[in-house]
Amino acid sequence: MIRVIVCGAYGRMGQEVIKAVSKENDMEVVGGIDVRGVGENILGVIIKDNLEAVIKDTNPSAIVDFTRREAAIEDIKIGVKNNIPVIVGTTGFSQEDLEELKNFIDANNGRVLIAPNFAIGAVLMIKCAELIAPFMDNVEIIELHHDGKLDSPSGTAIATAKALSAKKQFKPAVYSSEARGKTVEGINIHSVRLPGLVAHQEVIFGALGQTLTIRHDSISRESFMPGVIYALRNIDKIKGLIYGLDKLLFPGGLVI
Repeated sequence: MIRVIVCGAYGRMGQEVIKAVSKENDMEVVGGIDVRGVGENILGVIIKDNLEAVIKDTNPSAIVDFTRREAAIEDIKIGVKNNIPVIVGTTGFSQEDLEELKNFIDANNGRVLIAPNFAIGAVLMIKCAELIAPFMDNVEIIELHHDGKLDSPSGTAIATAKALSAKKQFKPAVYSSEARGKTVEGINIHSVRLPGLVAHQEVIFGALGQTLTIRHDSISRESFMPGVIYALRNIDKIKGLIYGLDKLLFPGGLVI
């Protein structure tokens, strides 16, 4: 049985994780952590605010974290110190954060997966974009999320830009500027934040006389759950710090 602690358990994503894990015959939620809603009962999980204490009480197989950047960094360190694999859907980490975490994880033989997007369709969107990149001259990214999302651009958009730049060096349009979006790896990213949205992204390629658009839409938070469940079932494959669900889906790399 895979025994799971959910950090951020009172939030919308945390509650989806509790619901999804509880439906699996080989998994159970043994603890829920959040600074909000302490004492509340979410599908039989009582919310608490002390991760160290819950680890000692429940002997978990894994921690799933959907919190905020600062809380997630602390949760990761606590999980690693207690030799518990940590699966992280929190976004907003800087490159410095990731480097610091990698050093800490390596020094303590930790096992951590950080994924900017757990929707399998979003992972495939990035892979398709990588396939196209060498053949098109220009590209821009539009990412659209709910108005409660704190970071901008999204982690998925940044990961997409970095994946594309590894295939080809793109340059912003001649009249590009920060007013048109954040530039990452020479690629303009435009961020939209509106109520009614969940998580959406378009990768738009342009070339002489043509455009090519790839779009992925998460129309509910349930879309992220198959990826979370897949990661939990493959926690033994997590070694050190892994960034991106694609590293678990395609452990030998996807040849494109």
